[in-house]
Amino acid sequence: MGAALSTCGPGCGPDEVSGSSSGRLRHGGGKARPSPRSRQVLTGAGNSASAGPVGHCRDGDPRRRSLCSEGTTMKIGIIGAGNIGGNLTRRLTALGHEVSVANSRGPQTLTALAEETGATPVPVTEAARGAEIVIVTIPLKAVPDLPAGLLDGAAAGFAVIDTNNYYPRERDGRIAGIEDDGLTESRWTERHLGHPVVKAFNGTYAADILDRPRPAGDPQRIALPVAGDDEVAKKTVRALIDELGFDTVDAGGLDESWRQQPDTPVYGLRAGVAAVTAALAAASPERPAAFRG
Repeated sequence: MGAALSTCGPGCGPDEVSGSSSGRLRHGGGKARPSPRSRQVLTGAGNSASAGPVGHCRDGDPRRRSLCSEGTTMKIGIIGAGNIGGNLTRRLTALGHEVSVANSRGPQTLTALAEETGATPVPVTEAARGAEIVIVTIPLKAVPDLPAGLLDGAAAGFAVIDTNNYYPRERDGRIAGIEDDGLTESRWTERHLGHPVVKAFNGTYAADILDRPRPAGDPQRIALPVAGDDEVAKKTVRALIDELGFDTVDAGGLDESWRQQPDTPVYGLRAGVAAVTAALAAASPERPAAFRG
């Protein structure tokens, strides 16, 4: 991939923390509002690579009733309301989850997204309060600036999803912990947050979150790689992704998450479980020159 910002790939763009919605497909942009199809509740037990539901279910869906308590929803905090964060807000609220969303400019700038989705705009310091899942989807360079105690008040056993990528030439500048210490992007993020993270959605086009969900078993269902050390948290995240309408592939621990970083075979891949598994195996641990500072 080239070094120009216009080609930096899925989920990329300087507006991930600002709450703007550029609509640039290469940056994970897309439709401002979900299509009727994307608002459907797409659920199912999934295939052998799908983790299945854990602690949450869809109201009234007979496929879920035998697997978890009917009527359960999750409280989810989203930090970052750009392309990925905005579209996850749209889908998760459409699925019935209680979503709080925050950005760097303050809740007053999220009125339109709140009116569209029913999500609750909050200050960044309140985004994780009571949350069972916290999604951090901001430019990597902004992670150290997140407030201390960000995750205080989250629900017991909460999981953190990190969607971030390192774009040193296009956006983030050189980060010594990644370049000199050899940390994976998400391990670096985890150390700043002080809580285990699960890496997911970092190679996903934001428009696909709205436009490409499919029921379990559909031959067109896309699979997403998921990496993390906390197996319970990873299982929760994989279940949520299954509910969103995508299969998952376990990409290993967080130190293996280089397999899904930018310019790897799986990054931006729209394919099923077998192809995603093969792409993860084909990755090289050497960071491409275009993604070094």
